Amino acid sequence: MRLQELGFEIRKSRLARGLTQAQLAAAAGLSRNTLNRLENGLFPDLGIKKAQAILDELGMDLAVRRAARRPKPDFIGMACTSASVSYRKALTPDELIHALLSGKPTPGKKAHFITLIDEAPPALLAGLVRQVGGWAKPGKVEKNLQQIAKQLGATARNLEWAKST
Repeated sequence: MRLQELGFEIRKSRLARGLTQAQLAAAAGLSRNTLNRLENGLFPDLGIKKAQAILDELGMDLAVRRAARRPKPDFIGMACTSASVSYRKALTPDELIHALLSGKPTPGKKAHFITLIDEAPPALLAGLVRQVGGWAKPGKVEKNLQQIAKQLGATARNLEWAKST
């Protein structure tokens, strides 16, 4: 489970219980800013004690289970590989996810995003948007990837993937 997926599940549970971020954060002994960044998939790292404090307040727990025999396609991994083929330093999954959730390309890796947007098959970009979009509000990741494409000068031809999402 990625931290972004945990944050999305925490948000769903908090909202289902009618709690504000401030109420949950105070009960778990965290700042509201920390909880907000976690829920939005932008918190870089969260210790197990902090995660457990939040989950305890929501009546949730983490479970360790075997992965399914047939893993789903890893569009994040494939996108990172496609974006990094021509470069010495690779675009990491965490950098890609953070960019897609924030709408801002990783500093020093703009060329990776240009390569991804200009050269990846539309099906890969559509799968990437679906995979990361599962941890965010509907339409957020698609909008952010389009924003990144426009910031970097991608043409409308290169945004064909958006029609298949």
